[in-house]
Amino acid sequence: MDPDPRRDPGLDRSDEILDTAASRRYAERMAARAARGEKVGDVAERRAGRRRPKSRHDAAPVAPRSADDYAGDVDALAESAPATESRPSAASGRARNTAIFSLLTGFSRIAGLLREMLAAGFYGTTGPASAFTLAFQIPNLLRSLFADAALSAAFVPVFSDLLQQKRRKEAFSLAANLAWVVLLALSAVTAISILLTPLVVPLLTSDLSDADTTLAVHLTQIMFPVVALLGLNGLLVGILNAEDHFTIPALSPVIWNLLIMAFMIGTHVAIDDPGDQLYGYAIGVLVGTVAQLLMAVPLVRRKGFKLGRLRWNTDGQVRQVLVLMLPVALGLGLVNFNLLINSTLGFKISEAVPRAIDAAFRLYMMPQGIFSVAIATVLFPALSRAAARHDHGDLRAIIGDGMRLILVLLIPAAAVSIALAAPIVRLVFQRGEFDAESTKLAAEALWVFSITLPLNGLNLLLTRTFFALKDPWTTTRLAVLSLLVNLVVSVALYKPLGVGGIVAGTVAANIAVVGAQIRVLRSRLGGSLGLMRTATAAVRILVAAAVLAAVCVGVDAGVRSVLGDGVLSLAIAIGASLAIGGAAYLAILRALGVKEAVRLESMVRGRLGRA
Repeated sequence: MDPDPRRDPGLDRSDEILDTAASRRYAERMAARAARGEKVGDVAERRAGRRRPKSRHDAAPVAPRSADDYAGDVDALAESAPATESRPSAASGRARNTAIFSLLTGFSRIAGLLREMLAAGFYGTTGPASAFTLAFQIPNLLRSLFADAALSAAFVPVFSDLLQQKRRKEAFSLAANLAWVVLLALSAVTAISILLTPLVVPLLTSDLSDADTTLAVHLTQIMFPVVALLGLNGLLVGILNAEDHFTIPALSPVIWNLLIMAFMIGTHVAIDDPGDQLYGYAIGVLVGTVAQLLMAVPLVRRKGFKLGRLRWNTDGQVRQVLVLMLPVALGLGLVNFNLLINSTLGFKISEAVPRAIDAAFRLYMMPQGIFSVAIATVLFPALSRAAARHDHGDLRAIIGDGMRLILVLLIPAAAVSIALAAPIVRLVFQRGEFDAESTKLAAEALWVFSITLPLNGLNLLLTRTFFALKDPWTTTRLAVLSLLVNLVVSVALYKPLGVGGIVAGTVAANIAVVGAQIRVLRSRLGGSLGLMRTATAAVRILVAAAVLAAVCVGVDAGVRSVLGDGVLSLAIAIGASLAIGGAAYLAILRALGVKEAVRLESMVRGRLGRA
């Protein structure tokens, strides 16, 4: 609920300062009395922000408190002011973190786009390029099952819960033990997978030539070690995110992409055969992943993480994370299995289709990575903390804020992507081996992918909410629903509609899953997620986005009619379309009173002004 607009916010802040000062003095008196051995009550504990359990069933045994405990209350009060901020202030802080993370992630996405442009020019949509696409997706599927996002999503709620309880030493003991489990288990998974690759890959490439199938086997084997490396990296990134540190996790992919491009260029210059050149691409992926992991190590060490020797966690937190990880892994793995479905069906149309769909998917993931991934990543620790406090009201407020932020950013991104699909693909990819036919296939896939941009962003946020609630089995069931819907729709439509029919399965799956997620969360959290406010904002955003799309089409056509269809004219046309259309979009949002857009705009201007 919004604060009373008639109340002076300075009064709220004054009350907060007075209350904090009084609590500090009281805690100091209690510490002194405890040091003298006097019996003291727990009022200081309540003043320091620690709530009693609501019922005797929730209560944990309370040990007698010492002078050090009460002295800790004094220190805790120094950190309590942010926790007592009003909900709008907390939301503004999250929006600020989201913008910073989005900016940093944007650099990594640009680097990734440059990598894809380089790959398109070198390899096009040839059979070897599609072989690499499949070879990359197979380790990526296992990564989602056993490592990285799945591990981080299961680890962060447990780790955050321990930090909330001021059990920092136990939290980092959990992290160290889990790191050993990850290293040992995923190394074994990697070794077994490398041995099985020659048996599995030919089952997925029945319509590919023998030479390209062999290439896919070798490339897959080279890239499989990233599964173990990303497993450990997911754990370290989880520690940093739980500590509200997002900079290095957002910037390390830039180094990853730069190293890959260096290997791609080196092998392209040194080797003539396009198939053999792809070995450099695969080795670059492996080396870049090692560098990505090493960038996080110094930071987590400063936070207090030490690997040490393996000591099984007697309190059962390691087991708790692994139990949570099972449904998370299944859920994320099933989602990534959709990409394999796209590639396998694509081979049945032509050898060019898997690579064309992958190129479109990379463009589709640009706004996803810059906006929705950033929002979900920044909000996940806040969601986990609110879930640990059983504060369903705060959870609902965070979800509502996140949904509206995603819509105000991704609906216009979808409008631009739909309106300018072909020009964007031509500008980014059409050169070298990536010809006009490749552009046509990729543009068709991008047009359909774009429809689901806002839905996929909401899906990501709501999935993280279930992880924060430590209820990943719901996401697993919904992932099964997503897989079934995607499979049925894609198989039914790929023959009559071609590339668009394959991608249409992704659209249908996202519609089904987001609807189910909202229904379950409303019931679970016992109240509205602010859907009426979100729906009202969505209608206004759609109106502004429709104008944005129309302006983009008109400006693009007008500029190219004057300057022609060269690369420079395409860049000018798309840039002008985005600038003029974006200004129109923001102006309409302001006129329609969309608060999220106004808040983001003022926050960004403030950051730029301070910079």
